[in-house]
Amino acid sequence: MEKRDRILLVVIALLALFAIYVDLDIQHPRWLENLLFWQPEGARKIAIRYGLDLRGGLRVSLVADVPEGQEVDRASLETARQIVENRVNGLGLAETLVQIQGGRRIIVELPGIEQPEVAIEIIRGTALLEFVDAGYTFIPKGTIITTTLGGPHPTGIEALTTPIAPPTPTAPVTPTAGVTETTPTVPVTPTAEVTSTVPATPTLPPGVYQTILTGADLDQVGLDRDEMGYYIPFRLKAEAAEKFAQYTASHVNQYLCIVLDKRVLSCPVIEEAIPGGTGRITLGNATYQEARGLAIQLHYGALPVPLRVETATTVGPTLGEISVQKSVRAGIVGLSVVLLFMLVYYRILGGTADLALLLYAALNLALYKLVPVTLTLPGIAGFLLSTGMAVDANILVFERMKEELRAGRSLRAALEAGFSRAWTSIRDSQISILIACAVLYFFGTNFGASMVKGFALTLAIGTTINLFTAIVVTRTFLRVLFRLAGPALSARRWLLGV
Repeated sequence: MEKRDRILLVVIALLALFAIYVDLDIQHPRWLENLLFWQPEGARKIAIRYGLDLRGGLRVSLVADVPEGQEVDRASLETARQIVENRVNGLGLAETLVQIQGGRRIIVELPGIEQPEVAIEIIRGTALLEFVDAGYTFIPKGTIITTTLGGPHPTGIEALTTPIAPPTPTAPVTPTAGVTETTPTVPVTPTAEVTSTVPATPTLPPGVYQTILTGADLDQVGLDRDEMGYYIPFRLKAEAAEKFAQYTASHVNQYLCIVLDKRVLSCPVIEEAIPGGTGRITLGNATYQEARGLAIQLHYGALPVPLRVETATTVGPTLGEISVQKSVRAGIVGLSVVLLFMLVYYRILGGTADLALLLYAALNLALYKLVPVTLTLPGIAGFLLSTGMAVDANILVFERMKEELRAGRSLRAALEAGFSRAWTSIRDSQISILIACAVLYFFGTNFGASMVKGFALTLAIGTTINLFTAIVVTRTFLRVLFRLAGPALSARRWLLGV
């Protein structure tokens, strides 16, 4: 056995053991799950994620809250989508799907949510953060107000078609004693880049408060604590800092309210001018979870376009459970038929292909857990289709090998000729499938067709793994087999299907 084949055999064995370990339905060690750095912190887990159609959960439609007829910039809507996704992931919610639908809507799917009202409150808190001029009037925390950027709209619970108990206000905090200058710690760079401008001396209708700055003007947001409790330090962008300095200098002893989604979070008094564009929001006796939640809201609350909850639908898992059972049954039957066909028709060659196909299935399942891939019914269909196509490459190779053997070539020569001559056909067919998957994935991402996206993703993963198992794994198995049992097989070519 050549050194190259020995190394490949060891690598294949290690991959198989790792895939089987990942595939096991057990509690994997936390240190291993923490290695999944690409997954959101707090949601890292080696497990199959099921989509909304399989597991049930919550589906929320967010619509741009702009006047009828006003166009919504596509880039702004995409930024809003990213912010909503970051907000949900930042609070530890995983297995979510956040995508744009049409030109004004964002669809959020949260599989497995047991408390829909909590999830809706998280989403509805992703609207607009505002620093509002309240003059000499203190506005209690939790008050819903109208600002120069608009008034309150039916959102969250009010938009539900099914009754759900009203949630508590987002991240409850105590009224702050004031805004004082400080240096922020634990800075985080926000993603939103859109700033707002407000007229310097507007004429406002009764009950409407002037918005001085928005969350888009924040440059850095942190979280810290002192002997008085948790507080959120912040720093404004340069242009906003200059505007803030002028405002605070001319409004000393007046109230500046911090408002999220038209709900007052706190209403501190301006004790002195703040020329540096820095300050902090004192949270008093808030817990760490409350303080962290509010910090995340401030960080990701700056949406370039206001959003409101249009509809929220709770999806039951009953149909999904039945579909999963049928899909698993179909997968087992289909895989068994393919394995049996390869073994009966190609015999020893088919046996090596069957081993490669089993490794193919194990690697697919392991990747679904590690990436993670959210499995939906179309996604399962993509996996089953890729499984059926996984033996195509082996069939091309084996037929080429049989032609070479009938022409009188040795086993080793027939093996190498079969793989080299079939490679161009295999390569072209797999590339064509990957191109089709890319088109379907693009369509699903940009037109809100999540089912098409799931199908394309699982089919692409299966096709890529198939290139490895059909070419590298099967070839290595056959090289080792022919080197160890070549003379016996040469004398009994019927074992090779010839």
